[in-house]
Amino acid sequence: MNNALITEPTWIFLVMLLVLLLAPIIFRRLHVPHIIGLILAGVLLGEHGLNLLARDASFELFGQVGIYYIMFLAGLEMDMGSFRRHGTTGIGFGALTFAVPFALGLVAARWILRFSLPSSFLLSCILASHTLVTYPIVGRYGLGKHPSVVYSIIGTAIASFSALLTLAIVVQHKLGGGDAWYWTRFAIGIITYAIAVSYAFPKIGRWFLRRNEDAVTQYIFVLLMMFISAFLAEAVGLEGLLGAFLAGLVMNRIIPHGGPLMSRVEFVGNALFVPWFLIGVGMLIDIKVLFANWHAALIFATIIIVATLGKWLAAWLMQKLQGLPRMDRLMMFGLTNSHAAGALAIVMIGTLPGVELMDTVILNGTVILILFSCIISSLATGKAARDLALHTTETERNRGSYHGKCLTAYAYPQSVDALTQLSIMIRNPRIHDSFMGIAVSMDDDPDDLLRAQGQRNLEMAKDIAAAANVTMSTMSRISSNVASAITHAMKEVDAGEVILGLHETEEGEPAGKLGFVSQSVLSTTHREVLLVRMTMPPGTVRRIVVAVPPRAEYEVGFYKWLEHLCRIAEHTGQPMRFHTCGDTGHYIKEYLSKNHPSVIMEAHVETGFGNLLSRLPSEVNPDHLLVIITSRTGFISHTPALNTLPAYIARHYAQTNVILLYPDQYGDPQESLSVFAPNGQSVTQRQMLFEDWLNKIK
Repeated sequence: MNNALITEPTWIFLVMLLVLLLAPIIFRRLHVPHIIGLILAGVLLGEHGLNLLARDASFELFGQVGIYYIMFLAGLEMDMGSFRRHGTTGIGFGALTFAVPFALGLVAARWILRFSLPSSFLLSCILASHTLVTYPIVGRYGLGKHPSVVYSIIGTAIASFSALLTLAIVVQHKLGGGDAWYWTRFAIGIITYAIAVSYAFPKIGRWFLRRNEDAVTQYIFVLLMMFISAFLAEAVGLEGLLGAFLAGLVMNRIIPHGGPLMSRVEFVGNALFVPWFLIGVGMLIDIKVLFANWHAALIFATIIIVATLGKWLAAWLMQKLQGLPRMDRLMMFGLTNSHAAGALAIVMIGTLPGVELMDTVILNGTVILILFSCIISSLATGKAARDLALHTTETERNRGSYHGKCLTAYAYPQSVDALTQLSIMIRNPRIHDSFMGIAVSMDDDPDDLLRAQGQRNLEMAKDIAAAANVTMSTMSRISSNVASAITHAMKEVDAGEVILGLHETEEGEPAGKLGFVSQSVLSTTHREVLLVRMTMPPGTVRRIVVAVPPRAEYEVGFYKWLEHLCRIAEHTGQPMRFHTCGDTGHYIKEYLSKNHPSVIMEAHVETGFGNLLSRLPSEVNPDHLLVIITSRTGFISHTPALNTLPAYIARHYAQTNVILLYPDQYGDPQESLSVFAPNGQSVTQRQMLFEDWLNKIK
């Protein structure tokens, strides 16, 4: 029977919104992680506190969505390049963070608490499993790609899977089942599920997102895929939270990091579902059971001490084995110490009729463990995240690899979404107000129709940028010369690069030549110019193919455009394939290994730019992004083949995503370094010249 004071739905939701609003504010002022505040608020509101609210079906539903969300975001935000680089080490940490607390728990349950062997195994599974409750703290500090965080995420998947597999074995043994045929079907089901989700979800996701640009539709689709994966995981005998994590991993590359869709997914989860889950966990906690009797107190103390010690020892061993700093140890401990969904699932199964390997004392002890472990984890993760953020931030990196705004010119409504998403990826996030849009209309437009369309384009772009949490400035110009208005705006706002649409025919095909506006902008500015044609959202491309002319490394804009492409690769999570001539590929590899080690790349050396272009059509698919680095006439990397690029694109890539990229070259505000770069210079010397030039213009 529900004896809670508040039972009317409107009042329940009002109280919850007040808690969601005030708890983070209050605990932030107390310098306590807001996660602790939400759990304690649940303790206060629940039946074991003031009994204001009952933990009804709504809390179970929202709580289930919340824990799925935490695991889904962990997979979605993981940098796949880092996953490949640190995967083996992460699996090793997963083995440690499962085995160490499991072994300690088994000893404590058998020799201190005097449990039976099956009950000892189940309690050890509770202590060995963990949930990424404190992962949102890491996300706020932008440390999702840090090695210790990647180790912890992979370790969570390994530890949770191992604990749930052990649980299944113990329960089947208790029920008298679990013959060879059962375990064969179980293994086949898991393998089939993993292969099906890994293969089908990315294809379905790309197909759907390319054909539906509505923000609400895209979000509902992502949520649907998460729950389908969770349902299929439960259907083969796994926990749904593992399915949500796998869904995040496989959809990682089709939801660009920092893009509007990613921001919507994070916003809804962190604003509603995850806090609701934390409050629901708090409502389970009964503080009074701590003082019920000495035997219960012994069980609670043993569970908390062994669980905390086991996770700390696993992090300590990992730190020593890998030679990591102490901050990394604290981060790994903080992320892997919190117990929530996995522990609750195990203890609930252990108390089921017929199984009965757990009693209410262990159930209460598990809930108390959730409270203490989340408090300890929140404090540890918060301190580690602050220290790592301060330690890994360098003043020179914060200044950015280039200066000025990213200026994007909008002409047609059908290209607004793609150009805006591309600009969000390329812009320097460390420079305030680094993204600006411009719309230019002719002064002979009698009805101001073009100006009105330009204003609508800018409003659409601002909405897309706002959805991605990006500040965008806009300007509208009336001029008799569109190119002149754009170049004047570049000087006015000190834009470092400008993005334009690639000239097309009325049928939407590449025109086979540069448009008048593009030619005029190229001839009047020596800053970087990107001519873009996107047939699909940038986040749904499957590979980035880059064609680089000979001697490109001698141009002043070499590192700038390379940095831009690395940003695109990091946002989309896609690999880059460079087709180069001479020694250019060596310099590209050196720059990426030093500045963007998580980006997956390969370089192919061709014998001349003409041969390079002739080979590309067999290498590029319609769902790839082809970037051709070109050059203005008269510069060191210019070759005659570059003059035919528009016709080449129209002939071979009419249905392909293409960027023609003209790097920074000779002109304002500094004379070209390409003229003076001798062949014998090392890449380090060239980069020093580039940085000296940047320092002067900054």
